[in-house]
Amino acid sequence: MKALSFSQLWYWFLLMVAVCYLIGCFNFAVVLAKARHKDVRKIGSGNPGTMNISREFGLGVGFFNFVLDAIKGGLPAVISYVIFRGYTFAGTTVVVSDFTRYLCGVSVVAGHIWPVTMGFHGGKGIASSLGLLWFCLSCDNQWNILFALLALFGIVGMIGITEYGSLGSLTGVTALTVWQGIIFYTRYAGTLQNGWVIAIFMLLFLLNFLTWFAHRKNLVKLFAGEEHRTSVKKLFKGKRGTQNM
Repeated sequence: MKALSFSQLWYWFLLMVAVCYLIGCFNFAVVLAKARHKDVRKIGSGNPGTMNISREFGLGVGFFNFVLDAIKGGLPAVISYVIFRGYTFAGTTVVVSDFTRYLCGVSVVAGHIWPVTMGFHGGKGIASSLGLLWFCLSCDNQWNILFALLALFGIVGMIGITEYGSLGSLTGVTALTVWQGIIFYTRYAGTLQNGWVIAIFMLLFLLNFLTWFAHRKNLVKLFAGEEHRTSVKKLFKGKRGTQNM
C-alpha cells in the first residue's frame, strides 16, 4: 500500500464531490418519460423515480430505469475504488477507497434528490442508494453480489406483502448499510477512533439520512395510516399502482 497525503490532494476530493453530484443530477426517469412524449413530473405521483415510471409505463420500463439509476449510484464509487484501492491515508491503515467510494456515492445520491438542473426537486434516491451499496459491497467480497441480490428480492417481497413501497425500499437500504458497517467495523476494529474511520461511518449514516429524509412525507402518511399502497401483482400485470418512491 502507498501512503496518500490528504493535505496535498484535498482538491481532488472536492472535484470528486462536484462531479459525482452533477452525475446524480441526471435523471433517467425524466429522459425515459420524455422519450414517450410525457413529463414524469406531471403524471402519476409526480415523482421522477422508478415506482412512478413503473406505474405509468410498465414494469419493464420501470426496471430499466431502476438499473440505470443503480449504475449511476454505483459506477462512480467503483471507479474511485479502482483508483484508490492501493492507497492508505498517510499515517494510518485506512484504505483510501473505503472512504472515496462512499464519498462519491453519497454525492451522487444528493444530486439525485436535490438536482440543480431540476430546481432541487428530484427523486428519492432509493435505486441509486441500492446500486451504490451493491457495487461497494461487491468490491469487498464477490459473494456480496449474491447477498445483495437476496436483499433485493427481500425488498420486493416486503413490498409485495405490505404493499408499502417506501417501507420496503428504506428497509433494504438500511439492511445493506448495516452489512457494510459490520464489514468496516471488523476491518478497523482496532482503530475505530481514527478520524478517517469515523468519517466512513458518518458517510454511511448520511446515506441513510438522505434517503429517509427524502421519504419523510411518506413516513408521516405511513404512521398516520394514510399511505397509499403499491400492489406488486398489479405492476406485474401491467396495471397501475398508487404509491410513490
